[in-house]
Amino acid sequence: MNLGEVRREYTRASLDEATVERHPVAQFRSWIDEARRGGLVDPNAMTLATATRDGHPSARIVLLKAFDDDGFVFFTDYRSQKGGELEQNPEACLLFYWAELERQVRITGPVEQVPRPMSEAYFLTRPLGSQLGAWTSHQSTMLPGGRRQLEERLADVAERYAGGAVPCPPHWGGFRLTPRLMEFWQGREDRLHDRIRYARQAPEAWVIERLSP
Repeated sequence: MNLGEVRREYTRASLDEATVERHPVAQFRSWIDEARRGGLVDPNAMTLATATRDGHPSARIVLLKAFDDDGFVFFTDYRSQKGGELEQNPEACLLFYWAELERQVRITGPVEQVPRPMSEAYFLTRPLGSQLGAWTSHQSTMLPGGRRQLEERLADVAERYAGGAVPCPPHWGGFRLTPRLMEFWQGREDRLHDRIRYARQAPEAWVIERLSP
C-alpha cells in the first residue's frame, strides 16, 4: 500500500480573518452548529492530548459535553490515565476534525475539575447503563480476568443499585479546559490552507492572526 498516493484537494470553503467572529467561542459555535446540521457522526468528538509531568504525551478521543465563554467541558474517570496526567500537568490540547467540512479546530489551555454539583447534575442525565459503568470500570487499569471480570463487576454494581438511584461516583466528573489559544483551519487548494488563530491577551480580549499553512 502506497499511502503517498492518498490525496485530495480541499475546495469547500474559505476562512478570512476580516470576517470571522470576534470571539473564538462564537466562531466555534458557528462551526459545530454547522457540523450538527450537516448530520456529521459525533460532531462533538475531539482528540484530547495530555502529557505527564516529564512531557510524555498521550491522546485519545473523548466527547465534548458543554462549552461557553469559560471553556470546554468533558467528563471522565478521574483515576484514568488522562485524569492522572492532568493532575500532574494541568495543560491540554483539544482537536476537532470534521472531514466532511474540511475543517479542524485546535484549542489549548489550562484544565481544572468542574465544580462537583456540575458533575453530579450531568451524571443524572446519563443512561442507566452508563451510570452503572462509571462504578464498574476503574478506567485504564489492567483486567487480569479479562472481559468476564468486568461483566462480573457490572452484575455486582447493578445488584447494589437495583431499584434505586445511582449516585455519581466520587472518582468520576468533569474537566474544563479554558482556552488560551484557538486555531481554526479550513482546507484549501494546493495545500495553501486558511489558518486563523485567536490568542488571548486578557480575560475578554483576543488577538486574531493569520498563520502560514
